[in-house]
Amino acid sequence: MSISAKIHTILEKASWIRKMFEEGAQLKAKYGAENVFDFSLGNPNIEPPARFKEVLIQMARASGPGHHSYMPNTGYASVRQAVAEFLSREQGGAVTANEVIMTCGAAGALNVILKAILDPADEVITPAPYFVEYGFYVDNHGGVLKTVPTNSDFTLDLQAIQGAITARTKAVLINSPNNPSGQIYSEESLTQLGALLAEEGRRLKRTIYLVSDEPYRKITYDGVQVPALFSCYPESMIATSYSKDLSIPGERIGFLAVNPQSTYKEDLLAGMALANRTLGYVNAPALMQRAIESLQGVSVDMAAYQAKRDLLCDGLSECGYEFIRPKGAFYLFPKSPVPDDVAFVRALQEELILTVPGRGFGCPGFFRIAFCVDDNTIKKAMPGFGRVLKRF
Repeated sequence: MSISAKIHTILEKASWIRKMFEEGAQLKAKYGAENVFDFSLGNPNIEPPARFKEVLIQMARASGPGHHSYMPNTGYASVRQAVAEFLSREQGGAVTANEVIMTCGAAGALNVILKAILDPADEVITPAPYFVEYGFYVDNHGGVLKTVPTNSDFTLDLQAIQGAITARTKAVLINSPNNPSGQIYSEESLTQLGALLAEEGRRLKRTIYLVSDEPYRKITYDGVQVPALFSCYPESMIATSYSKDLSIPGERIGFLAVNPQSTYKEDLLAGMALANRTLGYVNAPALMQRAIESLQGVSVDMAAYQAKRDLLCDGLSECGYEFIRPKGAFYLFPKSPVPDDVAFVRALQEELILTVPGRGFGCPGFFRIAFCVDDNTIKKAMPGFGRVLKRF
């Protein structure tokens, strides 16, 4: 075998999201892209804000020594300062540049965090449904991902989390707004989770970290706010990116931030700076860092995503689908009318509608629809959604 047995096994269990995306490419080649309704991938379809393009042109035209050179592994000091100032307002407390590390997106941030905190066989708990790549990220660094159920409305089940904690638990990894459910965890539940982790940490004589993956933080609807994590639990850290709120996922720019109140903050930051280098990222892209410095608080028009959400939810509700209207992100996670969500997704595929089965997110019996698509895609797919539901 030319590749490792481990990678061969992973390929056989490849991400459902990518699998459906690839099958969609085949359908588009056969029937024409305009006749295939692709809701498989969370790829923002709204153009980046005009300000982003203006800044990018300015940065590209700028000249001076070191613009394309190596910098500290943690990123440019001025960029981290700008991020820290914005984060201080967002979190309601002082965050300094020293507590921020610029990364290659949220995925890079999560891998850096996990590399720094995990010993072999350490466990990371995550509520399901969860982003499918979490299992791979944790495994990358010798850890074990343990999933726990959420409540029926996809809110945190604290009892389930407590029941999963063992002497090997090193972190709880949450994603809010959640991909795929769109649920936003309340401040009350996060405070209760923080108290639970503090209590269990004292019992086990072990620090249990709370890691929040927040690339959808600014994509919220109906006036709902994502709570500030740092005030809920001192042993916490944030991983995020500008991929979704600026519509630049291909640029791979994000950051991680460690709670200023964290007990072992200096060790964590030193370990993460090292991990950023040794994982091969070295540093976040220089051009994107300089652009981000001038773009704190800038984002795409979230009203456009809310309109897409409402268009999809209203249409599917009329068809008879059951779902919880998402509070954030750009995904809908309806119930499958039959237990076999893969069979239902295959039936939708016969109508040239591409979605992702819920079992890919650790939650069988549901399926995910990414509504970051053109409005006409939603409108034209609706008759097919209706026909498939009637069949079942």
